Amino acid sequence: MITKSKPHIALTIGDPAGIGPEIAVRAASDHEFANIAKITLFGSTDIIKSAAKFANIAEPYKFSINPVGSLQFKEITTGKANPKCGIEARNCVIAATKDAIAGKVDAIVTSPMNKASVNMAKIPFSGHTELIAELCDVPEGDFVMMQSADNLRVVFVTTHIPISKVAESITKKRIIKVTNLLQDAIMSEGINHPSIAISAINPHAGEDGFMGHEDEVTTKPAIKKLLKNGIKVEGPFPPDTLFIKNTLDRFDGIVAMYHDQGHIPFKMLAFDKGVNSTLGLPIIRTSVDHGTAFNIAWKTPADTGSLKAALRLAILRTSQKMNQQKRED
Repeated sequence: MITKSKPHIALTIGDPAGIGPEIAVRAASDHEFANIAKITLFGSTDIIKSAAKFANIAEPYKFSINPVGSLQFKEITTGKANPKCGIEARNCVIAATKDAIAGKVDAIVTSPMNKASVNMAKIPFSGHTELIAELCDVPEGDFVMMQSADNLRVVFVTTHIPISKVAESITKKRIIKVTNLLQDAIMSEGINHPSIAISAINPHAGEDGFMGHEDEVTTKPAIKKLLKNGIKVEGPFPPDTLFIKNTLDRFDGIVAMYHDQGHIPFKMLAFDKGVNSTLGLPIIRTSVDHGTAFNIAWKTPADTGSLKAALRLAILRTSQKMNQQKRED
């Protein structure tokens, strides 16, 4: 059930030993969001209040708190991986996701977690995306990672696998699935007729098979099927031509074939304002596009640009969803 006034966003504080709590309280206190969303922080009350004190934010807070766990600030060593912090951060994500599934919040935005901290607690953990998808009962292969900043949007056919396994993992079916999810995501931001660029697997787009056969037998047939289905796509593009201005200006989204093919250029272009979101879920979820920054945590103010961008995108998608429901009513 979506709220009928303004979006209610669940914001997790991430790893308590990292920059997550600080950037969460600062972003949630920003006057930009005061009139357009209700923000609830999910985390230990003591950690949140300690972060607010560190950030010179006085009560009454502009955000509400959903207390998850009872970890005290005095129990942690800032800037260090700690299994207690890993458990706390994971529990925040679980609580926020369950509230989103139940309709108690309209979207979730996640602050950075440290994978090592969770795994130190002997809990297998590969990332937010996989955990949230599991909680939403979405099988592997039906969700996809997207990085975005303004009109730059990149999705990935494959992500956290060795480069030696990339080509064999890319299928026509997977390219079509990922492109359709990107199309839906772009439309959820109010763009009705998106244009999408699809990268080649091989350098020079395979040179018609002389530099690898994968694009001939996989990428090109997938593009033909997408065009037949009414999706406006072009490609396959040689990967080194995709992220230059005159190409980017033509498209609303890019399909990258593997992790570094998209991540490296994206972060060069938008490191301080990138948003990581998960497509294919029954809930809206966005996240920062950076880590816990243990080297500066609880020492010096961290940049909130990525988190604010994640909040804006979650609010935009929720507002579009609410408006669509109003039109249907």
